[in-house]
Amino acid sequence: MNANISREQAWKLLLQYNQDPFHLRHALTLEGVMKWYACDQGYSQDAEFWSIAGLLHDIDFEQFPDQHCVKARDLLSAAGISEELITAVCSHGYGLTPVSSKPEHQMEKILYASDELTGLIWAAAIIHPSKSVMDMEIKSVKKKFKTPAFAAGCSRDVIEKGAAMLGWELDTLIEKTILAMRSCEAEVNESPILRS
Repeated sequence: MNANISREQAWKLLLQYNQDPFHLRHALTLEGVMKWYACDQGYSQDAEFWSIAGLLHDIDFEQFPDQHCVKARDLLSAAGISEELITAVCSHGYGLTPVSSKPEHQMEKILYASDELTGLIWAAAIIHPSKSVMDMEIKSVKKKFKTPAFAAGCSRDVIEKGAAMLGWELDTLIEKTILAMRSCEAEVNESPILRS
């Protein structure tokens, strides 16, 4: 898989269109989550591609929320990003935008499934006594998942569809995503841009 952009270049590109700490935290979280999943799923040789797709997946959302994934294609294309990476990034908007093709590769399915789920898990973590995913349990997340008013912006439908695409039980997706978030929580929290 060819990202044809370094991590440093991808980060600079993201910062051209994103300044909100909330969006940057989400981007950094998905970067780490996708890197963990690449190794977990036997694609460690493509971990950089997976992680850059996670980092850039919402590149357009802060400035162009009404054109999400549509504008991303334009921004990434103008930056000379490979079509393979553009397709991967935009596939997480499947069913929501006309330019998003159905996730086909395992990486695309995981990005689609974990995007909304990481938001739900993070929302659960910040009200947890430890304010961390390090001691988060599946049952805690499941309880919040079943409460529609909690983190209402996190689509349960997308999470369930993502698990089905992967052929996983919802509990499996939640468990793996918690582990993935644990793998990068400290690094995300220590990011200078989130501490300033």
